[in-house]
Amino acid sequence: MARRVLHDRYFKKAKAEGYLARSAYKLIEIDDKLGLIERGRRVLDLGCAPGSWLQVASERVGPEGRVVGVDLKPVGHAFGPNVATIAGDIREVDSAALRGLAGSGEPFDLVISDMAPDTIGAGDAERSAHLCRDVLALLPGVLRRGGACLMKVLEGAEQQALLGECRELFRAVRCTKPKATREVSREIYIVCRGYGNTR
Repeated sequence: MARRVLHDRYFKKAKAEGYLARSAYKLIEIDDKLGLIERGRRVLDLGCAPGSWLQVASERVGPEGRVVGVDLKPVGHAFGPNVATIAGDIREVDSAALRGLAGSGEPFDLVISDMAPDTIGAGDAERSAHLCRDVLALLPGVLRRGGACLMKVLEGAEQQALLGECRELFRAVRCTKPKATREVSREIYIVCRGYGNTR
């Protein structure tokens, strides 16, 4: 089994560049490649703690955009004026309240999720897929028609079924694995575009 390197170059880079976690570089790489985050847009970050994806999204939407984060844990970091956070369970949070935090009350253009279950070994992939299904269940109240979604899942038996469920909701679905992901990790990212524009 490969040894997990905790303080790898992405960890050190995050410290040097002011990001709250190394996971910032996963979103940076994905967005550089696929162009999901546009200036002036509204982004909803589910499972946002400690806040590194909020930092990246905030930079990329610019001052005219808006980023809203939700996590079970309160996020203590002070962000810029275009970021709002709320503590809560995504299965229970009010969709209208989330849209209200974005300012206009309109749906979001992009929903992102780096959520992962507490890993214990057996059943981790299934719990990860369940979290993704929680994200999909929230979309009708928060994502505009034609919008996009990016979410993490652990590779496993549920992966293909989950991708099929995504294809029922989105025009285009693909998977990607950024280089910033640890080599020993089973995590991949599902990229979905064109919400509600299925044939």
